[in-house]
Amino acid sequence: MLGAIAGDIIGSIYEHNPIKTTDFPLFQESCRFTDDTVMTVAVARALMEQDGKSRHDVTRALIREMQYWGNKYPHAGYGGRFSEWLHTERPLPYNSWGNGSAMRVSAAGWLYETLEQTLSHAQWTAEVTHNHPEGIKGAQAVAAAIYLLRSGKSGEETKVYIRGVFGYDFRKTLGEIRPAYGFDVSCQGSVPQAMTAFFESSGFEDCLRKAVSLGGDSDTVAAIAGSLAEAYYGIPEEIQRKVHTYMDEEMIEVYRKFLEMRR
Repeated sequence: MLGAIAGDIIGSIYEHNPIKTTDFPLFQESCRFTDDTVMTVAVARALMEQDGKSRHDVTRALIREMQYWGNKYPHAGYGGRFSEWLHTERPLPYNSWGNGSAMRVSAAGWLYETLEQTLSHAQWTAEVTHNHPEGIKGAQAVAAAIYLLRSGKSGEETKVYIRGVFGYDFRKTLGEIRPAYGFDVSCQGSVPQAMTAFFESSGFEDCLRKAVSLGGDSDTVAAIAGSLAEAYYGIPEEIQRKVHTYMDEEMIEVYRKFLEMRR
């Protein structure tokens, strides 16, 4: 969860100003958390509050928490359709295939004992808005990768699973992707790229630098990559402390509870 938030904050200033290099200051004064962080926190709190409850209960909690946090931070950078959803009295899914489902799902990769539970809860977190097959696939792929990595699977084993189950293509290296890669908010155009940044990384910070260097929707790409990197490498204490300085106390409290509950 904190890995996704770290990626969001670090990538926030490059979303519309791609740098195409790994050589940049990790944290800058103008960095901030965006909708990726807000919704990551919202989903985490909903899943924790409804631990062991039915799909119906979880869905209701997801809508409630996402609307609460979204309206608490109305200028975090939401897309137009999602912004409308946040202010709707009876919000319904709108068949989105966007990467919003993938960037907010990281808590689901940590909170459940089995891969089957992880996949089902990841699907529920997506379907409240992103009920297009690609939106659901993106969320499930990210949550499954986190589950496998924190369960001791290697990056290569995780890659083989994700490729086999979800069909993502990992044949291109970062060096081949980077030159022509542009802004793409679809799951299919950002989740495999973010995962490639992790698969080619040598540590948590290196993963985030590689993710940001792709350009495009840099905060979300780095959030997705960071969520995998956290599960495999952990997060250096210095980076943890720095990330906390960008979060408000209510967000930090949700994260503390998450640390107590995660498997």
